[in-house]
Amino acid sequence: MYKAIPQYRKLQQHLDKLPIGYPETESGVEIRILQHLFTTEEAEIAIDLDLMPTTAEKLHKRIKNSNYSVDDLEEKLDKMADKGAINRHVKKNGLRLFSSALLAIGMFEFQVDRMTKEFYSDFLQYLDEAFRDEILSTRIPQLRTIPTEGSIAPDLPIMTYDNIRDIISSYKGPIAVANCVCKQGNDLLGEPCHQTKMREICFTFGSSARKFISEGLGRSIDKEETFKILKQAEKDALVLQPSNTEVPFCLCLCCGCCCEILTSAKPLENPVQYFATNYRAIIDTETCIGCGVCETRCQMDAISIVDDKSVIDYERCIGCGLCITSCPEEAMKLEHVEHTKKPPKNGVELYMNILRKKVGNAKYIIMLTKQWFGSKFN
Repeated sequence: MYKAIPQYRKLQQHLDKLPIGYPETESGVEIRILQHLFTTEEAEIAIDLDLMPTTAEKLHKRIKNSNYSVDDLEEKLDKMADKGAINRHVKKNGLRLFSSALLAIGMFEFQVDRMTKEFYSDFLQYLDEAFRDEILSTRIPQLRTIPTEGSIAPDLPIMTYDNIRDIISSYKGPIAVANCVCKQGNDLLGEPCHQTKMREICFTFGSSARKFISEGLGRSIDKEETFKILKQAEKDALVLQPSNTEVPFCLCLCCGCCCEILTSAKPLENPVQYFATNYRAIIDTETCIGCGVCETRCQMDAISIVDDKSVIDYERCIGCGLCITSCPEEAMKLEHVEHTKKPPKNGVELYMNILRKKVGNAKYIIMLTKQWFGSKFN
């Protein structure tokens, strides 16, 4: 096993207790990722952070044997947040709060517009060695798949949280759009996206949007431009993946060549089990002419042409609807899966559900009793 500098190993072990953990590997690639983001001093500070946002003053009281003032600590925390190593939350009165960040969704996404080839290569290696299994282990995804707008037939009952137009139209807070960090990483590796030329395809909402705008990770965008991007995304066959919550805090427009979620799931058997979706596509074989357009647009390799007819593999179909919007014969439509699911209400409920599934009910109750979201759990 890789022998790491103690500060980084302690931070790795601390981050591994989060809902989406940070497991150890034999190669030590997880330590290299931390070294991209933290100095040894910063790693020591980050060990005393958790998922509950806190002020520098309160954190200062937690840290033992600190040789710096509260102001010095806040300056160090700001520097860490500037690098995308931790979360920073700024209240309307200017008060700054800090908390731990997951690797993804979190530190990885915060590298947008500053991604390096070295970081991205290490991230991909870590996915292969440990992090992919960690993400998929609870089968409660951080993102869910909803139908593209053009695939929703008038007679298809659909809830607001599954309807992209309703989601955007009813949203009252700020919206930000950012470059896709996955595509930026692939660009650095000389493997650019072959699905779309667009790069600004990742949206954040509400407090997440304010963070992205204030920290220069994205730009403010109105609903009209949002719908314009979504329309082009449908033409380019990009999958709509908002956060797995009733009211999304983010929305990714994903392709099968760059998106780490899709590319991680596609090689697996029965990959649909790792997605949250309420729909699947069905084919009218009498109308289908086997033209193959749907096959080329499917980002999950769920459609094949057999005997001049389209055939859907339901272990791979995630109900995105991209096959439907392109069918020249209108031979395809969406239907509900047998057991539809309502997403968690918000991000807190989502990650608490993931944590409970990860550690089991008994340990989860202990964590809540010890106020895990407000203090360290040992």
